[in-house]
Amino acid sequence: MRTNIVVLVALLVLPLSLYAKDKRDFTETFPLDECTFGNEGGNRYFILQPGRELHYDNSDCVEEGDCDELEALTITVTDALQDIMFDGEMISTRVVEEFETADGEFAEQSFNYFAVCQETGDVYYFGEEVFVPDGDQPGAWLAGQEGAMPGIIMPGGAFLLGARYYQEVAPGVALDRAEHTAMGLDVEVPAGAFEDCVEVTETTPLDKKEESTKLYCPNIGLVVDDDLELIGIVE
Repeated sequence: MRTNIVVLVALLVLPLSLYAKDKRDFTETFPLDECTFGNEGGNRYFILQPGRELHYDNSDCVEEGDCDELEALTITVTDALQDIMFDGEMISTRVVEEFETADGEFAEQSFNYFAVCQETGDVYYFGEEVFVPDGDQPGAWLAGQEGAMPGIIMPGGAFLLGARYYQEVAPGVALDRAEHTAMGLDVEVPAGAFEDCVEVTETTPLDKKEESTKLYCPNIGLVVDDDLELIGIVE
């Protein structure tokens, strides 16, 4: 992958060996009752602006011989809203579509439901529907059903290095969790060069071998998702 990342000299980044031994719990309960939820806005690293499209692919990885197939991803903040009944309250969430292809063939489509806590800027994840070519719906869940709770996809306010929290809280189905592993990064991808970016490492207790690294940049959002790099934005 051609992504260029520069860590500023003054940046405090915890050693990888420390993360490997880190036994701190991930936060899984959040002050939801203190939030007034909205479905537009978001925060500097996660933007809920209807009509906004972000396009990604792994063409550099393919050209370098490190990837076997050309993958492409489009993330669209749609005009659609999804009402979700949670804890006796109807939450109006924004529908964000992710559409993935592999070598030009359909691979996966998901509809993700997000709402922003207007008091804090935290963007909460309320569930998703997933569709794959064989018709299955792997990992589909909805807050308020079968014990599932909202998680945080991206906190508002300051980005705290070392913060750990669940993004999805659907027991036995979806338990993605995030850890803030770096900040103050300069990142260059096909869509441009960006400063003051942050790194989030995602894992899940459902598969201890699974790990994903994502980079987010201010006022842009997701820029790198493992081998996928941002190649363009449609506002």
